[in-house]
Amino acid sequence: MFGLGYRTIKTAIGAGLAIWIASLLDLEFASFAAIIAIMCIEQTKKKTLHSIQKKFIASLLALILGSFTFELLGYHPIILTIFILILVPILLKGRIMDGFVTSIVVVLHIYTVKEVSLENVLNELYIILIGIVIALLVNSIMPSFKKDIENYKKQIEDKFSIILYEFAMFLKDSERNWDGKEIVEVENLINQAKNIAIQDVENHLLRKESDDYYYLEMREDQLKILKKMVTIIGIMSSSKLHIKQKGMLADVFLNISQHVESGDTTIALQQLEAYEESIRETELPQSREEFEIRANLFYLNFEIKNYLIIKRNIFKRSNG
Repeated sequence: MFGLGYRTIKTAIGAGLAIWIASLLDLEFASFAAIIAIMCIEQTKKKTLHSIQKKFIASLLALILGSFTFELLGYHPIILTIFILILVPILLKGRIMDGFVTSIVVVLHIYTVKEVSLENVLNELYIILIGIVIALLVNSIMPSFKKDIENYKKQIEDKFSIILYEFAMFLKDSERNWDGKEIVEVENLINQAKNIAIQDVENHLLRKESDDYYYLEMREDQLKILKKMVTIIGIMSSSKLHIKQKGMLADVFLNISQHVESGDTTIALQQLEAYEESIRETELPQSREEFEIRANLFYLNFEIKNYLIIKRNIFKRSNG
């Protein structure tokens, strides 16, 4: 349905159910049950639960305080003004200001009928409970984000593979042309995926952690490393000087680019060990240019090892 999101449909159904049930019970101000339901339906189950708690406490507090205030001081606009001035600081102090609107509507119902009776108080409580229960029931049905997250993970891994492949090619071919757009694209993908992963966690009331979220944080940390390497790769690609270790490191990048999705870093780390051994066995640089290139290679070696260790640790955590 064009223009209608999942939350909009749930809100419409919840509002209709709430007002229908309140009307069946012949409650006064039955439409308020729909308002309660609408205001309590949030994007996730956890947010809905927090919203319900604040609105229920605020409404109950306002109902009690308002009943005493109007019965003692009278049903007059000035008394209503005084009541609101007293209520707001209390709600702010209790950090339940989100329930201000619902609490005021409850009080206005009492103000309208100008009588605090058991029947009127119960009427308001029934309406509030109907709206809250309907909001809970409707929002208990949440779409699964697993497929969306897996799709994002696949796109992120593809972008990482391209970036690492380009790094390898730059080390082998100084004439290669690459605009680096995948760096920006993958950063956007990670941010979008993290937002969905957070929603997924908040839709599981008993779950406080998410392997998918940890995975995305891992990719975010790895991306920071790749960003730092871009400049160094660019500097090195401008040199025509042939150095054996450039090709060896390029092979490491190429291997990593082909196994981005895998948690097994054994081969890549073994390649790095061979590369480091090669550095130790190579004679000292013969020129300033060679020294700078080898220093940059050493830096790239350090960063790519960190990249692999980050991945190894998170996959161990997931499998442990």
